[in-house]
Amino acid sequence: MPINQPSNQIKLTNVSVVRLKKGGKRFEIACYKNKVQEWRSGIETDLDDVLQIANVFVNVSKGEVAKSQDLQKAFGTTDRDTIILKKGEVQVGDKEREHDLSSIRREIATLVAEKCVDPATQRPYPVGVIDKAMTEAGFSVRPGKNAKSQVSECIKLLQTHSKLPIQRARMRVRINLPSSDVEKLRAKILEGADTVEKDEQRSDEWEAILLIDPSQFRVLNDLLQKESKGRGRLETLTFAATAGS
Repeated sequence: MPINQPSNQIKLTNVSVVRLKKGGKRFEIACYKNKVQEWRSGIETDLDDVLQIANVFVNVSKGEVAKSQDLQKAFGTTDRDTIILKKGEVQVGDKEREHDLSSIRREIATLVAEKCVDPATQRPYPVGVIDKAMTEAGFSVRPGKNAKSQVSECIKLLQTHSKLPIQRARMRVRINLPSSDVEKLRAKILEGADTVEKDEQRSDEWEAILLIDPSQFRVLNDLLQKESKGRGRLETLTFAATAGS
């Protein structure tokens, strides 16, 4: 004997759910994965390519379709799908959320590996070593924030709460100054360097090649803009230089 499902139930798979609460009721629409952001950013314009089905649901996972009187009361005769798609919140499942956080964590570890070195050897660590140190330090990915914005926090935590010796890789920069500015700026510039590779006075200008912490780049740039009025030049030779390379 066949089992009869309620007539208002529809089963969907591989679905992205967008939810909006309005008029004290919950409404959901079923969209194709990855299409919601494309529609919101204007890449996708055809609503039929975004929605898996034109129905508005109370609960997509249970297949419960919203009652027409509830829709009329909450939305009137306006374009309900578009309103929900524009203003609703995209629901993320546990497995999808776990996958997203894992991807962001891997990206953070990769960025840290690119920006940091072993102080003893001045060589970068493999991403896997960084990832283990992140676990040791108790680093947790912040949902809703991209990987790049969490890198500095991660590096500080590794330096204070992991056994891994780690420091930011140094930048190699070149600075050129006209002779008239050397006397007042040379000492200030050199004190911001970890290593001075070149310190040479020529007939018309002074040139220095330095290894600096990346945080010093803006300090030096501001110094040149303020004190040298655009006459000095600051150039990055290597973004993540390591000493002795």
